[in-house]
Amino acid sequence: MVTRQRILDVAKELFTARGVDQVTLGEIASDAGVSTPTLYALFQSKTGILKAVVERAFFNPRYAEIAQRAEKATEPGEVLRITASISRVILDGERDEIGLMRGVSVLSSDLKAIEAELEAVRFKIQEARARRLVKFVPAARRLGLGRVRDILWMYTGRDVYRMLVLERGWSSDEYESWLATTLIKTLMT
Repeated sequence: MVTRQRILDVAKELFTARGVDQVTLGEIASDAGVSTPTLYALFQSKTGILKAVVERAFFNPRYAEIAQRAEKATEPGEVLRITASISRVILDGERDEIGLMRGVSVLSSDLKAIEAELEAVRFKIQEARARRLVKFVPAARRLGLGRVRDILWMYTGRDVYRMLVLERGWSSDEYESWLATTLIKTLMT
């Protein structure tokens, strides 16, 4: 029996090799050993498959584990250190899972739309952490909820990661440590 995981693996391989827009549902179905109607039943469309591939990269099991820790953390410094960990896990997963696919699919409007949607989700998810900081940290309270959310969103985004890790060669550990320190200094002092 072919699993959802197998279909996503096949789709990722094809998208990476040829680009999202060049791959058909029929090719994904054939390579995965399922019928095209099965793909429609599971994902509704090629965009649905692409979205599942991207979500798997972003919100992997390691993310779920760290996000649960963030929900339970009460000390503001720990919340920010966990926020740095979450950013690293998401962006490392993205780099490992869809980095090459993005290069081949740079012009794909579907990929851009999915990434924009996930950025909005990432921004929304950070709201609870921002609210806790504003409630318990005087410096964050002075900045206000909107600014705290903007700062969290900006520093934890893919552009900062890309510049430091991918372009300047920082390790993921160095990025995470720097990010935690920067968030603490920026939002707590």
